[in-house]
Amino acid sequence: MSRDVAIHSWPGSYYINSEKRWESGTLSLTRTTLRFVSNQSKESLASFRLSRIMEIKMESSSFIFSTLTVLEEGNVKHWFGSLKPNRVVVYNVLEHFWRERLLSPGSEARGAECQPSKGRELINLVAGAQRRLEDTGRVLSHQGEQFDNMMQGLEKIDSDLGVADKLLSELESPSWWPFGKLPWKTQQEAKAEDAARAAAAAAASAARGSSRNKVISSIPAVVSKGGDSDLKPGCLLVLVSSLEVRDTNCQLLHRFERNEIDEIRVHSPYEITVRQRFIGKPDICYRFLSAKMPEALSVLEMQYKKKVEFTGEYTAFKATPLSSPCDPEGTSWNEGLLQKCQDTELPLEVPAGELSQLQVHVLQPSVSQAEAQELKQMLMQLKNLALEAETELERQDEVLDVLTSSTDRATMHIEKHTCRMKRLL
Repeated sequence: MSRDVAIHSWPGSYYINSEKRWESGTLSLTRTTLRFVSNQSKESLASFRLSRIMEIKMESSSFIFSTLTVLEEGNVKHWFGSLKPNRVVVYNVLEHFWRERLLSPGSEARGAECQPSKGRELINLVAGAQRRLEDTGRVLSHQGEQFDNMMQGLEKIDSDLGVADKLLSELESPSWWPFGKLPWKTQQEAKAEDAARAAAAAAASAARGSSRNKVISSIPAVVSKGGDSDLKPGCLLVLVSSLEVRDTNCQLLHRFERNEIDEIRVHSPYEITVRQRFIGKPDICYRFLSAKMPEALSVLEMQYKKKVEFTGEYTAFKATPLSSPCDPEGTSWNEGLLQKCQDTELPLEVPAGELSQLQVHVLQPSVSQAEAQELKQMLMQLKNLALEAETELERQDEVLDVLTSSTDRATMHIEKHTCRMKRLL
């Protein structure tokens, strides 16, 4: 298996400048490189890193054929033609991943930081755990808001049951009883109670609407409704209660309510499809390609546990190790080790017994004091987040106990009122 699995591939042709001819093949985009492989010889005719790209344009060859050109460092221009489904789709995808890689703080342009230290690797791991815990905290907060809304609903039910009890008591009293309430006063009180309930319901719905519209994550993406022929730049918004698809002008294209989503299929860490099924009419399906999709996947896995489905392509991605951004194209692991030895001015001829120690010294640098201090601060933040999550969970456990007892009490009152109404009928 190759070290880098293709994120997306398109059939097309490549212009070989030295031979003045076009060669058919497949253009593939991976995590770090853009590669074109010939269909006949199965050889790579062009392969370069995304960080070396200077410009991506749509041009015409001989004023007739529509082509896509990629300008590489060193003023090397690559021509790609006959791209399927069309060159606009290929341009949108390539331009998105190229731009996001350039804007990413962890992009390949870091230069000298080719081989990260052990401390930096630990910091990255802790940072990932912290992001996951923060996402968990957001989901817990939303769950707490749902519990609070349920408590408000039960309180309203209890109030309505109290009104029903009063009305039933009046109906059950004899007609000659002189101490009943005046009918017009009863109507006025009923209207006042209805108005109060309507105002409370409006306030509760407004509060629910504001909490439901909170944005958890927003990522730029290349969006397509259905197939691959209409991939266009846009963005994906992950809200507390829905998913929103927007274009580059932030205009809403579609909104998936949380309970309407039937399937989220994960093709790779950078590509997903969201589907809403219908009976008697076509399904609504949107496809998203994004270099920042892993940030949204962690939230989607929490919110839509039973609806997220991972494909075999995603398994292949996870099984393929990430190539180091600083490793030059075609350089093997041993050559990289040899080059690092030369850079650190270590002798190349080493006794056999000291070889393993040399490798450990080169490949596993120690953790610096600054990295240790940063790790300590991040671990303290993790501890605080974990304690806050524990407090919220304990509060929600108490709310669940109250909900259970309130539900049982409301059920008992409803059954009692039902029996009284049956006796009146």
